[in-house]
Amino acid sequence: MVRSAPPTAQHLLQHYWGYPDFRPGQAEIVEAIAKGQDCLIVWPTGGGKSLCFQVPALLRSGLTIVVTPLIALMENQVADLQERGIAAACLHSQMAPRDRKAVLQQLPQLKLLYLAPETLLSPPLWVRLTEPTTAIAALILDEAHCLLQWGESFRPTYLRLGAIRPALIRLGKPSFPIAAFTATAHPQEVARLSQILQLQHPQRHQRDPYRSNLALAVKTVWTPRQRQNQLLDFLAKHQGQSGLIYLRSRRDCETWADRLRDRGYRCAAYHAGVADRDRRQIERDWQTGALPFAVCSSAFGMGIDKPDVRWVAHVQPPLLLSEYLQEVGRGGRDQQLAQGLTLVSEPSGLLDPSDRDRWQGFQRASEQQWQAAQQQAKQLPASGDLRSLPSSSDLDLALAYLQKLGQLQWLDPFRYRRRAVPTPRPTPQFNWQPLRQFLYGRDCRWRSLLQSFGSDRPAPWRCGHCDRCQSGR
Repeated sequence: MVRSAPPTAQHLLQHYWGYPDFRPGQAEIVEAIAKGQDCLIVWPTGGGKSLCFQVPALLRSGLTIVVTPLIALMENQVADLQERGIAAACLHSQMAPRDRKAVLQQLPQLKLLYLAPETLLSPPLWVRLTEPTTAIAALILDEAHCLLQWGESFRPTYLRLGAIRPALIRLGKPSFPIAAFTATAHPQEVARLSQILQLQHPQRHQRDPYRSNLALAVKTVWTPRQRQNQLLDFLAKHQGQSGLIYLRSRRDCETWADRLRDRGYRCAAYHAGVADRDRRQIERDWQTGALPFAVCSSAFGMGIDKPDVRWVAHVQPPLLLSEYLQEVGRGGRDQQLAQGLTLVSEPSGLLDPSDRDRWQGFQRASEQQWQAAQQQAKQLPASGDLRSLPSSSDLDLALAYLQKLGQLQWLDPFRYRRRAVPTPRPTPQFNWQPLRQFLYGRDCRWRSLLQSFGSDRPAPWRCGHCDRCQSGR
């Protein structure tokens, strides 16, 4: 049974979004955030997470800050809110200086401000947030899995977000709720999110990630040619339908897009190396159907609401099972049947070692990165202020390394203090076993996924529509 939302929330939902009622579970989250309660929300893609923090932003007094990883994601959501007459804006590095200045001047009038963590903790904005005239209603972390996947590598600013609320409270600001939203997180990751963000007795709202309309399949390939032929066969079966092809590098995105265009397919490569204007055009063409599919990196599709995606193909398996669930979950948001295909080299990799080499290369790079961080950490002073230290990626990684070990405390988002605690035994950076079990195991694909994310189904439950179930294995 769906609980009734506060009348004001119901009125706002109908007035701005035109919906007669909340979806199951939304009203409880809206009410919790509106009342100032910290929350952790783990819902499948397409579950209506955005409304859960947009409505409370209109109920609470002050500015709701929404931290989101991608410019395209923030621009799309802000454009939608502005069309509905809601005072929303975004701040990002690609805006003209005059436009950034205009947004900073508008802060007291805004209800929602979308930005990346690096922008949030930039000195100009931080100064404005500490001013008495800037009232903060809530801090929202959208796509919160990015904190875990990227915070300890190339976007360490994520790890400082938990210091924001205590620092502002010490400056005399009233407290405010923090809510983290993600589509994928296993129990250990949920606990890690809560720790880094310094959540206070958060309400947890978690849904089973199972999607009954999403049919998953994995095909083992022995050679590069077989990989290509399997993809071409799959595309032929889905001719004219909207879809996404995922690869793991810029070079591979370009290579495969060229191959498919040579065979007459209308498609485009999408990755971080594509010019911003071109990326926006690809997104628009894909959403309108002018472009049937994109050949893309993991960034494409995040936060873009296209309900009629009928297929998602992974030409190469991702590095993490959480990445896979995020990406394949972009199919079938209209609740109609969608297909997910993953192509993977046979386990030995004798004839096609590309997947094995990529995993091993990523592992080596991660280990080298952490070894460098260890060396840099030995040179760090016992305390410091990032604003007075020379900026470098090595410094950021060293701080992330110490924070992971519990040997560093953020006094505020800029000042740190080292802690004298024993160094724990080193643990592997990544656990590949859940991904390998999903790809090569003989169990139902969905059951394997659910086990990895703490939503196990007792035997003999099987989804009935994945390739394992269909083959009777």
